[in-house]
Amino acid sequence: MEGPKEIFLKDYRLPDYYFDTVDLRFSLGEEKTIVCAKISVVPRVDGVAAPLALDGVDLKLILVKINGVELKEEDYDVDARHLILKGPPSGSFTLETVTEISPQHNTSLEGLYKSSGNFCTQCEAEGFRKITYFQDRPDIMAKYTVRIEADKSLYPVLLSNGNLIDQGDLEGGRHFAVWEDPFKKPCYLFALVAGQLESRDDTFITCSGRKVVLRIWTPPQDLPKTLHAMYSLKAAMKWDEDVFGREYDLDLFNIVVVPDFNLGAMENKSLNIFNSKLILASPETASDADYAAILSCIGHEYFHNWTGNRVTCRDWFQLSLKEGLTIFRDQEFSSDLGSRTVKRIGDVSKLRIYQFSQDAGPMAHPVRPHSYIKMDNFYTVTVYQKGAEVVRMYKTLLGSEGFRKGTDLYFERHDGQAVTCEDFFAAMRDANNVDFANFLLWYSQAGSPIVKVTSSYNVKAHTFSLKFSQTVPPTPGQPTKEPMFIPVAMGLLDSSGKDMPLSSFYQDGKLVSITSGAQPVYTAVLRVTKAEEEFVFTDVAEKPIPSLLRGYSAPIHLHSDLTENDLFFLLAHDSDEFNRWEAGQILARKLMLSQVVNFQKDNKLVLDPQFVHGIKCILLDSSLDKEFIAQTITLPGEGEIMDMMEVADPDAVHAVQSFITKQLALELKQEFITLVKENTSSEKYEVDHVNMARRALKNTALGYLASLEDEEMSELVLNEYKSATNMTDQFSALAAIAQKPGKAREDVLADFYEKWQHDYLVVNKWFSLQSASDIPGNVENVKKLLNHPAFGLRNPNKVHSLIGGFCASPVNFHAKDGSGYKFLGDLVLQLDKLNPQVASRMVSAFSRWKRYDDTRQNLAKAQLEMIVCCNGLSENVFEIASKSLLV
Repeated sequence: MEGPKEIFLKDYRLPDYYFDTVDLRFSLGEEKTIVCAKISVVPRVDGVAAPLALDGVDLKLILVKINGVELKEEDYDVDARHLILKGPPSGSFTLETVTEISPQHNTSLEGLYKSSGNFCTQCEAEGFRKITYFQDRPDIMAKYTVRIEADKSLYPVLLSNGNLIDQGDLEGGRHFAVWEDPFKKPCYLFALVAGQLESRDDTFITCSGRKVVLRIWTPPQDLPKTLHAMYSLKAAMKWDEDVFGREYDLDLFNIVVVPDFNLGAMENKSLNIFNSKLILASPETASDADYAAILSCIGHEYFHNWTGNRVTCRDWFQLSLKEGLTIFRDQEFSSDLGSRTVKRIGDVSKLRIYQFSQDAGPMAHPVRPHSYIKMDNFYTVTVYQKGAEVVRMYKTLLGSEGFRKGTDLYFERHDGQAVTCEDFFAAMRDANNVDFANFLLWYSQAGSPIVKVTSSYNVKAHTFSLKFSQTVPPTPGQPTKEPMFIPVAMGLLDSSGKDMPLSSFYQDGKLVSITSGAQPVYTAVLRVTKAEEEFVFTDVAEKPIPSLLRGYSAPIHLHSDLTENDLFFLLAHDSDEFNRWEAGQILARKLMLSQVVNFQKDNKLVLDPQFVHGIKCILLDSSLDKEFIAQTITLPGEGEIMDMMEVADPDAVHAVQSFITKQLALELKQEFITLVKENTSSEKYEVDHVNMARRALKNTALGYLASLEDEEMSELVLNEYKSATNMTDQFSALAAIAQKPGKAREDVLADFYEKWQHDYLVVNKWFSLQSASDIPGNVENVKKLLNHPAFGLRNPNKVHSLIGGFCASPVNFHAKDGSGYKFLGDLVLQLDKLNPQVASRMVSAFSRWKRYDDTRQNLAKAQLEMIVCCNGLSENVFEIASKSLLV
């Protein structure tokens, strides 16, 4: 086996051959599966007969034919990764191969594998090469016909992409189905499912009047839990027509649910395959967060039909072209069906916690990476979430109408093509006839820009100045950076807290008008494109307080000269609700950092009375959305605070967050109790924003009260657990009780498991809650859970719940004795032999080891070195671990 090989964007070359049609025959068996492939091959340049290299992994080659003639062994080379045809014909020809595979032994969950007795596939990014020999790259687009044969009693349902054109019985108790996909697609969108499944059926009438049959396939016992998923699918289909003008293009849309899946879901053309946790839901077993995730994920995979399937990526470096764009689309979809502000807060929080951390670590890479060893490692928060922010900036700059013009042109130009990020950029630019200067740097430069803003008011001239300076920190392989194109949405507040109308500003000595007809403008979008830039607003009657980066209009670190009084003013008055929340977060971060210093100096911890007052004002403001209140009174995460420190100190940050939580609970105890009582309901569970917001506020207040050493509050929380009629309330109460070690904690955890032990998705919640706990020495509890009969290393969901959950507790994963590091290091090596994709995600927890003190650094480094030196290590884990060590 050759060693790890790095692949570079700059080395992209057009293929020598294209595939026109692909006919696949699968004979599914219990010991082995035979795959027959018949491919019509077309040279890119007619008359040129270059060798044809086909990818293939874990395949047993039975035979190869060209134009019906079987090749001799000297006509081709075959190794562990490739089949190379040395001298194919100089014109078009037909290639036939027969291969043998063993899905039953495929623990990587890539290619064709068995999941709970059913066959299913996962081909993105490079799984198709585990099915048959092929040019496994996204710019090879072909029309597929698929025939599946299997035992009818074991696999009564046989599914693939497109339309069912034939089916019937065969001898020996077997049967077959033939599927034809009329649309050209890359092989990563191929899908096959065979098993004992039942479907929830429904229909959707498209905007042109076509009837589409919708089916969600699950094991029979799970069918009742698909109601919300079907609602979400129909809502997504309608939304995509209304907002983007995109109509579904086939008469059938299938979704299949599987419990063993590396990803959340996969957008295979007309046959989406979903991780069960993102489909199955009932009020008793799924939380509000689960319901929201299902809506978002179903929307995401459906929206891929146009942004990913009809228009796909030329190469894997362009992944954000489909994923960033589709994440943006599913964010907008969820915002329109819920609370736009709350959704935005959630998305930005995720960006800051996970993506900013990645941008500041050894795995920092641009939205469009420059290179990779294993593409699986680049399904990242940078490609997805930061990629979505890049798309959002197009919309911020162009407005809704201009953005729609750009997407319409994009689909018109590129339907049926494999394209690049520049193609999307060009469609936006050309449709609106605008100059975006250095905007493309967002695709090529890694790192989160740091933007500093200073303001000044000229009383005599009635002008207000904003001076911006920007820098982009060095990242691996990119020591120096150019200034970025940063849209800054902003407004000005007068002394009463009202928005001031904006008329014009000077930039580079030129007067720029920002009026819009007769309507006053309260939010302007400034284009910051240089290292230093000044904007001078005219006709500003009094000294304003600026509201900067409204709606979080660019993925940057913003540092302004706003005082604490200014921030409290914005918290109370800003018309942009995101910035109200942001003002509170900035205040909380400043407070927490100041108390971390106190803790490290052994000084007494104190809570600023003005901060308590600000939180109280938010709690008592009945005009605010309840979920917004819940978000605003939630303290920044410990990881977010550690990222702001020169040397991260998990013990200090945890102590400070615990202190502030308890002090707020103590000083606002009565307000929190009132919130719990006022927002408790015995009505039937409803999945709508009003009820979800009510539960969010109640359970946030409950979490505060549970932090108190107060018998009455402990009883209140325990009663909430016992009386809960839905998973959202019950699990929130369980989590509140589980904050503290002791008999009450052990009793409710045991009770919860006894009640839900037969529902594996709920048991995963139980695993996650225990593993992510901050109780002292929790690593020993997690080790015991590894041997729990409900746990198994082969299932990615269980691994993410238990092991991933443990890594989410800074205080225990980063324990100073190194116990958390050793626990993860040993498990990564076990996982790597089973499922390299999952193992590489786990080893990523080590990537920022240099953020910590010398003791922790040495302990974490020792584990990384142990992992890298292991014989037979996968490319997935090697890439993450070795890059982490290099920094």
